Amino acid sequence: MEFWKMQGAGNDFIIVDNRDETILDKSHRAVQACDRHFGMGADGFMLVEKSDTHDVKMVYYNSDGSLASMCGNGIRCFSKYVYDQGICTKKSFSVETGDGPKEINILSSEDQESVVCVNMGQWNFSSTAIIHNSKGQEYICNKIKIEDQYFEISCVYMGVPHCIIFTDEINEQVTAHYGGLIEKHPIFSQGTNVNFVQVIDEANLIVDTWERGAGKTLACGTGVCSAVIMANRFNKTSKEVYVKIAGGELKITLLPNSTALMEGKAVKICQGTMI
Repeated sequence: MEFWKMQGAGNDFIIVDNRDETILDKSHRAVQACDRHFGMGADGFMLVEKSDTHDVKMVYYNSDGSLASMCGNGIRCFSKYVYDQGICTKKSFSVETGDGPKEINILSSEDQESVVCVNMGQWNFSSTAIIHNSKGQEYICNKIKIEDQYFEISCVYMGVPHCIIFTDEINEQVTAHYGGLIEKHPIFSQGTNVNFVQVIDEANLIVDTWERGAGKTLACGTGVCSAVIMANRFNKTSKEVYVKIAGGELKITLLPNSTALMEGKAVKICQGTMI
């Protein structure tokens, strides 16, 4: 199986071309490829597949083998892959995902590194897909207790479920310790991504994320979008925000139709053959 390994803001991925549908055991392959001791090592595993409705289809698995509908940093890397490989020959194209179609613009393209802008689509404050027994109401500024700590969380659905926790200062140890406990809190129907957010000023945030199905990662594209969306809702930021994460920086622009644009780098690390 031929693969590329890529990273976007430190979030790393294994990408393979499965348009011939030869890879059937996708979840098993994801776990195998993403293992950092016995495989290539990555946060996620992506397959390029044919689409009946769009230019190409992205299928995404977390490192634990669970299928996810969307990955923000992943789709930038996926887009560079399909463009560099000649699967999509124009710099603007559409990708079918589990969260619906995403519009892609390749802003710059070099052999190793490209800058990609993704229209991430609309966000949703309804908690139906996030909270157990929810009737669709918003879940904003609610407190939950984890061990000896109370956390005030606000939820948004951005292709996958996210909860936002504003903090005066990012503490990676807090994210690492409490992130997995919050992810699996029984209130969440499918688990959740957990984003700790520090507001610097109206144009700058710092975000640290625990990703559902992957653990603590250097970046999460949908998480960064969710952080900006919630910060803007509370009038903490403007609609164009630069977000620092452990693996780099992303630019998020919120549009009037409740959609988010995400701009950032996609970098090729290496390529090879997996037995």
